[in-house]
Amino acid sequence: MASPAPGETTPERRLPGSILFMCRMNAVRSPMAEVIARSLLPAGTYVASAGVRPGERDPFVDAVLAEVGLTLGRHGPHSLDELEDDYFDLIVTLAPEAHHAALELTRANAVDVIYWPTPDPTAATGTRDQILSAYREVREHLKGLIERRLLAPR
Repeated sequence: MASPAPGETTPERRLPGSILFMCRMNAVRSPMAEVIARSLLPAGTYVASAGVRPGERDPFVDAVLAEVGLTLGRHGPHSLDELEDDYFDLIVTLAPEAHHAALELTRANAVDVIYWPTPDPTAATGTRDQILSAYREVREHLKGLIERRLLAPR
């Protein structure tokens, strides 16, 4: 099999048309992944996020996204039950509970579900700077995964 030309995708690296990021409460990891993915992926890619259950908006997420010129905008945490669309080409889960829920949800559907273990920065303690550092690590972890695993080679 011939190698793809620069900028082409290989069949296994074809970019999905719609992606759902899932975590436990759609307050930190999945909305952060959604915003980062929207900033990196082609404009025609539909990207959403949800939690197994809704949580509360986290101001640290707003702070670390603003540092890199991104914003959640009006995003409020919501659950799978509140999604406008329920079909996705790819579901990326970021927490064990979300992974189990996604597998259950897609049992009868042909949807790819992948698990990207991602630490929960809400467990961080210490000073404001130490807590923000934990959130920055998650932001950079998600950005790196999106770049390496979703974007086609250039």
